[in-house]
Amino acid sequence: MPKPPLIVILGPTAAGKTGIAIPLAERLGGEIVSADSRLFYGGMDIGTAKPSPAERARVPHHLIDVADPDQTWSLAMFQGAARQAIAGIQARGRLPLLVGGTGQYVRAVTEGWAPPAVSPDERLRSALEGLAAEKGASRLHATLESVDPVAAQRIDARNVRRTVRAWEVILITGRRFSEQRGQAASPYDLCLIGLTRPRPELYDRIDARIDVMFDLGLLDEVRGLLARGYPPDLPSMSGIGYRECAAVLRGELTVDEAKAQMKRLTRTFVRRQSNWFKANDPAIRWFDAGQTNVEEIEAYIRGWLASH
Repeated sequence: MPKPPLIVILGPTAAGKTGIAIPLAERLGGEIVSADSRLFYGGMDIGTAKPSPAERARVPHHLIDVADPDQTWSLAMFQGAARQAIAGIQARGRLPLLVGGTGQYVRAVTEGWAPPAVSPDERLRSALEGLAAEKGASRLHATLESVDPVAAQRIDARNVRRTVRAWEVILITGRRFSEQRGQAASPYDLCLIGLTRPRPELYDRIDARIDVMFDLGLLDEVRGLLARGYPPDLPSMSGIGYRECAAVLRGELTVDEAKAQMKRLTRTFVRRQSNWFKANDPAIRWFDAGQTNVEEIEAYIRGWLASH
């Protein structure tokens, strides 16, 4: 039985995925499923570069604003919700487009990952979180690297939640976290579209985006989240931009220092994203987003659909 088609638009932060995915979806009769973990949370709009209400009105979007900032969406939760959204789009006779730069979330859907089926142990998790708070997140991540270097390479050292989860699974099962991710054949016929730009151009776009975020009121957005009772140590609030703005509001950083730190960290994040999606991966058709028009990508996808 033929597998249903799934168009995947992937690429690094600030490459221009939203600007291309929306007109593509309009032209192809599609709907967008977000694979960006930062877009799950309502009220976190500016710092995540979330598609605007006007953009979202042009094409139906899924898995945006589906959680409060103090809720945690696991990889397994996302995978189930994404597949349900994709199935609904297909049932309506529409074309699903999975769009995002969070590599593990894209691959969880496209490669049929089966995340470790280990129930949370709240006492162990609390102890590990306490250790991270006492010794530092980087120290906990460094010890993970000595035990499971593959898992450590895939987890950002600043992501305490994922580091704690990896240790939790290791300590409960006695096996490396990286060895417990099952994988089955993809349930979809995949058309993988990669959007990229030359690194200097990408960095310039990142810098400009961060300056615009402050112009749009990022500090006020973070101030409002804190006032609503969302503490700065939440996983959602520890993302780039929110952490730095909270430090500004505490008087620990100036705005210029926060901007510089955000730009530096985002560049590092872009380099980590390239580890998930290789430029020489034959399964991905790469386009230079600055040199390619939507019509060219549309023609490629229509040709792919016709041949599949």
